[in-house]
Amino acid sequence: MELFFLGTGAGVPGKLRNVTSIALKLLEERGSIWLFDCGEATQHQILHTSIKPSRIEHIFITHLHGDHIYGLPGLLASRSFQGGESKVTVFGPSGLKSYVETSLKVSGTYLKYPLEIVEINEGVLFEDDQFIVEARKLDHGILSYGFRIVEKDRPGTLLVDKLNEAGVKPGPIYKKIKEGESVTLEDGTVLDAARFVGPKQQGRVVTILGDTRMCEEARILASEADVLVHEATFANGEEALAHDYYHSTTSQAAEIAKRANVKKLCITHISSRYDRNAAQDLVQEARHIFPNTEIADDFKSIAIPR
Repeated sequence: MELFFLGTGAGVPGKLRNVTSIALKLLEERGSIWLFDCGEATQHQILHTSIKPSRIEHIFITHLHGDHIYGLPGLLASRSFQGGESKVTVFGPSGLKSYVETSLKVSGTYLKYPLEIVEINEGVLFEDDQFIVEARKLDHGILSYGFRIVEKDRPGTLLVDKLNEAGVKPGPIYKKIKEGESVTLEDGTVLDAARFVGPKQQGRVVTILGDTRMCEEARILASEADVLVHEATFANGEEALAHDYYHSTTSQAAEIAKRANVKKLCITHISSRYDRNAAQDLVQEARHIFPNTEIADDFKSIAIPR
């Protein structure tokens, strides 16, 4: 599991930062990539990476401001010419379906793969045997969501040495015990699965927020997360400006990370008013409150180990 930042700027593309898009690479877990927001020229950013659009499985849109969605129709269209045949599901606020379908219709675009657009409300958006994705409304000028991606716990490692000591040879019994099922051998011996399987492997939690003022919903979504991605459009001391424009400062993002007891904070959605040197001041501001803070740059990756 790896976060990869395709765009980290706010409002308009800049020389240092393209507008917002984040890839959650789940190549080992499910052979796919989930995209969070798709600002203008996201597909151009992808050209400079190893990401294959054909592997994009889900796209989650936080809100419908242009710097988060203007790249979506182009990416969906190009995917047809880049080997994409598998279904793509796009999740996002009300109005997303009309925007995408109109863009594709008036441009005469035909997709070679199934596309499903799900207009969301708060709650669980997606669940399978590996992941749960939950959404909550944030505090922004238009409807904006944050997403909590939870990896389900995995069964512990099979203790093969102990099974060998018990005289159990590899075969179907191993699979049953791995799945937590106790087994009775031919001689009547009962093997308690718990004795032959290590501790469960705890799933990881990633929280990715859309544009927002500092709010309680952000803390709830981020609770105990391995990584929190929080916007920090403004510097510390510009709280009034951030409030007026429905955004957050570096210190506010750090305060949410602290209250939520996350392991790592990554601030993003950086205003173009801050050059490369000023950006380093931003991360230092956040570290005064939450030391384990990084600032996102275009093409930065964050591995999320178990």
